[in-house]
Amino acid sequence: MNKTINNNYMNKILTGLSALALVFTLSACSEEQTTVQEVEKVEKVQVMKLTSTVIEREVVLPTTLEGYDNMKISSSVSGIINDILVDVGDKVSKGQVLVKMDPTQYTTTKLQYANLGVEMGRMEALKEAGSISQQIYDQTKTQYEQLKEQLALYEKNTFVRADFAGVISARNFEPGELCAGQPILQLTQINKLKAYINVQEAYFPNFKNGMKLSIASDIYPNKTFNATVEMVYPTIDPASHTFTVKVVIPNASETLRPGMYVSTTVPVMLHLFCPAAAMQQRDIISVVIYFVICVIIIGL
Repeated sequence: MNKTINNNYMNKILTGLSALALVFTLSACSEEQTTVQEVEKVEKVQVMKLTSTVIEREVVLPTTLEGYDNMKISSSVSGIINDILVDVGDKVSKGQVLVKMDPTQYTTTKLQYANLGVEMGRMEALKEAGSISQQIYDQTKTQYEQLKEQLALYEKNTFVRADFAGVISARNFEPGELCAGQPILQLTQINKLKAYINVQEAYFPNFKNGMKLSIASDIYPNKTFNATVEMVYPTIDPASHTFTVKVVIPNASETLRPGMYVSTTVPVMLHLFCPAAAMQQRDIISVVIYFVICVIIIGL
């Protein structure tokens, strides 16, 4: 019986030792795996020298044409419109009378100015004879000059003229209607056009005042039109990261019209940085990969 008890006791001890050995073995394996995993995470980094590379490409920039000059024809003096001498589509020359307003104020002021002119002549004679004081003479002359300016104002706003040659693009009133300063006509210059182009900031160094461009329109697929950069705006829009370029397009033939959708193709140069080894070894794949990354970064 004692022998049986001793055997059971020995079995329990052996079982416990086996379990303890298994625990130590698993722990060692776990530490070994952890070490292996940590070793696998270590990465070798190679420092490479970068060199600057210039890449040429063409950028297509769309825009909409506008008349170089636009004028809303109106009278600053409220009154009845006597006559409108032109209609939409009519070509007008500089200085041509377009609208005639009610001439009552102009006629009255003109008569007053003529009468005061006669009075001013008398004052001149009396002053030379010493019959009037300098104060009275100066007061009369001041009234005369003020009335002269008022007459010029009424004349300008009674006979409304074109400030430049162009075409009538809108008509908002008819003769006999009351106008209180609202635009009566719209005058647009079409023999000379302009366009404002928004360009990405990455291309700012590529644009200069006086730069020559070519304008293309889908309406005339086999034809291009000359254009010139008149102004490169000096600031960048922080919201869109673009800048504005003002372009002037001569249009003596009047082939193009305000409102047309056109585009211009501009050659630009981008400065990219690639590994020097890739450039020396002509590693085309590496160069292409770096170019694609740079294109994505600058948002081309």
